[in-house]
Amino acid sequence: MSVTRGIGPVTKQKIYQYAKKLDCWQFSAAELFPLTRGKGLGDWDNWTNDRLQEILANQQLITIEDEAYPEQLRLIPVPPLVLFYKGNLELLKREGLSVVGARLASDYGYGVLKRFMPEMIKRQFVIVSGLAKGIDSYAHQFAISNQGKTIGVIGTGLDICYPKESGNLQIEMTRNHLVLSEYPEGTPPAKFHFPMRNRIIAGLGQGVLVIEAKQKSGSLITAQQALDYGKEVFAVPGNILDGRSAGCHQLIQDGAVCAEKVQDILDSLQLLKKIY
Repeated sequence: MSVTRGIGPVTKQKIYQYAKKLDCWQFSAAELFPLTRGKGLGDWDNWTNDRLQEILANQQLITIEDEAYPEQLRLIPVPPLVLFYKGNLELLKREGLSVVGARLASDYGYGVLKRFMPEMIKRQFVIVSGLAKGIDSYAHQFAISNQGKTIGVIGTGLDICYPKESGNLQIEMTRNHLVLSEYPEGTPPAKFHFPMRNRIIAGLGQGVLVIEAKQKSGSLITAQQALDYGKEVFAVPGNILDGRSAGCHQLIQDGAVCAEKVQDILDSLQLLKKIY
């Protein structure tokens, strides 16, 4: 089911819950029609175990039924049923901090990460981000250069590097860190993949740090998802004149933690631990 094209994560989750309730894992397209309204089921009945094994050959994956599946992702409303991975799966057991922000990051955003990252790595956070240009890539790179660990979540198959500028970084992370995707190899980038990818980034972190987000930004989607999951959001204030941090300022007005230093993040997460 998870490699069937044309069925989104929400519908896949409906099918999974339906199958789990009935304790039955094989259905015809006709039986699933009420759940999917036929969407994406045109090829369903042609699936065979041999065909599935051929597609999944040489791909590493964990499912939501596996013990290695990260518990924090089980708790989000639409968890990925399958995670394909390359790298060190043990990193999923450590506390993560998600970092997102502008693709066209300024020297200011770069400088914030350069200042924040040594202390975050010293505190043993695994840095989670999306391998996009700008803040995402800087976050991964600074984690690595400070001898820390990092997890990348991408919106394509693991055999595809998107954007191409992140190719060398992605290869490095598959060898010594961890790269995840809910899409099998061969899946090209698609616009709707990335908002769905963001829910995994938000789900994996203890909180989400936002650096340089405009008023309408994909980073704000990730921040909102984190809030919906009951996680803390940290926003770095920026220049009020250039608009690059207008989304961050809006988050702060709406109750996000104003993160001027790493201690602001640590204090807030420590407080949450005491409450829960």
